[in-house]
Amino acid sequence: MRTAPQPIEIRIWSAEWAGQFEAKASTIRSALGEHAARIDHVGSTAIEGLDAKPIIDIQISVTDLQSIDLLAERLATVGYVWRRLNPDLTKRYFREAPGTERTHIHVRGLGSWSEQWTLLFRDYMRAHVHEHAPLAEIKRGLARQYRDDRAAYTEAKSDHLWAIMRRADRWAAQTGWRPGPSDA
Repeated sequence: MRTAPQPIEIRIWSAEWAGQFEAKASTIRSALGEHAARIDHVGSTAIEGLDAKPIIDIQISVTDLQSIDLLAERLATVGYVWRRLNPDLTKRYFREAPGTERTHIHVRGLGSWSEQWTLLFRDYMRAHVHEHAPLAEIKRGLARQYRDDRAAYTEAKSDHLWAIMRRADRWAAQTGWRPGPSDA
């Protein structure tokens, strides 16, 4: 049974989000072991100082998305449910069990474009604090406009996010950016 979606809420960045990620990532690492090449804190909660929806996003990078049944079985043992009908075929998507703290888990292929995009966005935003206020302002306005429509909220952010990614791509080329070590 699905519960009604919660309204979109943007909160001031919280240092607690890092600790929440660390606890979740430790549990996930214990369940997956070497099946997870990387486990990273991603999304806005991973960017110190950036206002965000209070939902921890975790990216798990794997060498083989085809072994999803094994990953789903192991993630289920620690409370995460595979959302088989997720339309984004570049990843496998998991959510928290009903009644537990909101968490989004994105399982992506190690080295894939979508995995790298997510890490580059995070690292660029961490290094470019001046980008935080404009993005937070857009997110707050869109959260008011699309309070109960997460798909519309996400789509409405896309032009601004792509503009950030064009700058991030130039920054990556200038700095020789590569993802650092896995967070967990």
